[in-house]
Amino acid sequence: MPKATAIWLIENTTLTFEQIGGFCGMHPLEVQGIADGDVAVGIIGQDPVAAGQISAEDLEKSIDDAEIPLKISDNVDKYIKSQQKKKGRYTPVARRQDKPDAVAWLVKNYPNITDAQIGKLIGTTKSTIKSVRERSHWNMTNIRPRDPVLLGLCTQSDLHAMVEKVEASTKAIAEKSRKKKSA
Repeated sequence: MPKATAIWLIENTTLTFEQIGGFCGMHPLEVQGIADGDVAVGIIGQDPVAAGQISAEDLEKSIDDAEIPLKISDNVDKYIKSQQKKKGRYTPVARRQDKPDAVAWLVKNYPNITDAQIGKLIGTTKSTIKSVRERSHWNMTNIRPRDPVLLGLCTQSDLHAMVEKVEASTKAIAEKSRKKKSA
């Protein structure tokens, strides 16, 4: 509730619009609009000290010196970062038919990659992956293996990280089988 916090800071402190805007993640002109009563009409202010967003000492220091910016407390900052979920990627309609091509490329070049890894990398369903692996996909005659990075379905760094995981797991399995044979 950044606007509720901004309202409380405007009403109860002598902080500058820049300080309030920096703390609440708002533009100083938006903070000025709140102070003028043009923006956020009807929102009840929220005390950031009571909410644990900032300590009373830090707030007093910033009120006394306009050069000191308000900083959100470390506990709240960690909590906010831990609560942020990775949003699902949106694949445009025009690129959705490219996913089986990308699956075919991954299966061809990295046969040890799991279905879950492919699904996470390019965002497709397990049934699509299974049908491409088994060559029973409804459009199998038109599927041709193409690099998912060039298709825009994943980044090169994501692909590289996934390949490293696959190679590490393959080496671990090979090591286990060697140890069993020697024992």
